[in-house]
Amino acid sequence: MSPTIAYFKELYAYNTWANDRAFDAAEPLHADLLKRDLGNSFGSLHDTFTHIVGAEWIWLERWFGRWPPALLQPSEFSDRKALRSKLNQVRLDREKWISTLPEKTLGADMRYRNLRGEFYSYPLWQQLAHVVNHSTYHRGQVTTMLRQLGAAAVSTDLLLYYDEHNKQRS
Repeated sequence: MSPTIAYFKELYAYNTWANDRAFDAAEPLHADLLKRDLGNSFGSLHDTFTHIVGAEWIWLERWFGRWPPALLQPSEFSDRKALRSKLNQVRLDREKWISTLPEKTLGADMRYRNLRGEFYSYPLWQQLAHVVNHSTYHRGQVTTMLRQLGAAAVSTDLLLYYDEHNKQRS
């Protein structure tokens, strides 16, 4: 089974919408709160957002045939504006890349080297799905962290995305 390019364009439009909602929910927080260690997988909101952006970036690099030896580090981003700028650049580069993909490429195995130097190969469509799933998982952690900091959490459910976008189309 191999989904279509159109399916992945839609899935990544959802991913963009969901990332934007998560980043927007953290916007009212003071910078110190963004970096407060809450004992989560990546400690703080800043660290978790960096991981989301870094993972989306490293997978795009792999699809371009490059294998960076490490993820982006929280210290590379002085504030949320710099982090969001990187997210937007990754998004634009990915959208441009996806728009040029031939449909048959989705079923082809793509080889990459992980951060431990091990080689893996999966069909491109599985890797594309993995990245959105990965970001969804960590956006769930962002929701918990926002609540721990007393901030309003926001839903990023896929069906909510469809509800909002179907209303706009009507």
